[in-house]
Amino acid sequence: MDELNALTALADPQKAAEMAAYHKAERPYLGVPVPEVEALVAEWRAARDLPGRVALAEALWSSNIHEARVAAAKLLTQARLPDDGAVWDLLASWVPDFDGWALADHAMSAASRRLVAHPERLDQVEGWTRSDHLWTRRAALVGTLPWAKMNNPKPDDLTRRERVLGWAAGLVEDREWFIQKAIAWWLRDLSKRDAPRVRAFLDEHGAQMKPFARREAGRLIARETP
Repeated sequence: MDELNALTALADPQKAAEMAAYHKAERPYLGVPVPEVEALVAEWRAARDLPGRVALAEALWSSNIHEARVAAAKLLTQARLPDDGAVWDLLASWVPDFDGWALADHAMSAASRRLVAHPERLDQVEGWTRSDHLWTRRAALVGTLPWAKMNNPKPDDLTRRERVLGWAAGLVEDREWFIQKAIAWWLRDLSKRDAPRVRAFLDEHGAQMKPFARREAGRLIARETP
C-alpha cells in the first residue's frame, strides 16, 4: 500500500524502540511523530472523497501498525460530515481493538465529533459502560468529553451531561486505574464550567473513588477555594 510505504519511509528505529517500550502494546512501531503522521494524512485527505477516506482508514487500522492506526483515526477526525454513518460504524468497530490509551484517545477524538453530531448514538455508547473490556468502558467516558467541555450547553446537552455523569457514578467502584483516571478527567474538565455540579458529584460518590482520582477530579476546584 502506497500510504504504508510513505509512513515506513519516515521510520526511525531508535524512536520505534522507545515507543514500543512506552506504549507496551504488542504491535509494530515505526517511530514516526504524530505531526509527521498528520502531514501525510492532510495529503491523503485532500486526494479522497469521504468513502475513499473510510476505505483507507479501514485498511490502515487493519495493518495494526501504531502510526497507521493513528493515521486512520486522523483521517476520520472532522467536525462536520454530510453523511457520517459509515464513519461512525467504522470507529465503533475499532473499540474492541483498543489495548492502550494512546490509540484509543486518537480514535475517540474522532468518535466524539460523531456523537455530538448525532447524540442518539449515546444509546449505543451506554452499552459500552457495561463491557467486560476495560478500554471499551473507558471509551464511553473519553468519547463523551465534549459534554464536559461545553461552555454554553443547551437544555438537551445538560440532559446528556447528566446522563454521562450517571455512567460515571456507576463506574466509581471500578478499581481499574484507567477507569478511575477517566472519571477524574471528565469531572476535572467539567469543573471548569460547572464547579458546583462536580462538588455535588464528589460529595455523593467521592468516597467510592480511589484517592488519586478524587484529588484529580477536584484539583481545579481546590485551587479556587479561598
